[in-house]
Amino acid sequence: MDGLLNSVWLPVLLAAALLLVVFRRAAGWLLGVAGRSLLWLGGLFLLGSAGLGVLGVNCFNALALGLLGLPGAALLLCLRWLG
Repeated sequence: MDGLLNSVWLPVLLAAALLLVVFRRAAGWLLGVAGRSLLWLGGLFLLGSAGLGVLGVNCFNALALGLLGLPGAALLLCLRWLG
């Protein structure tokens, strides 16, 4: 092996570091939405298993709640009421 400086991996590592620097805020936002959605999915599951779940336990509901929070819950309940 020629080492790290003469290998193919150096440009790949530099490109990955550049992408992390450029898209740091977007990646942080996406990770935050994903985390909140997982928390809401767990909450929907707990409510559903306790017999208190009005909304279904699915990824669409969890994503809507992760993006919008409690107003998203009101929106989903209104959509359920209308449909």
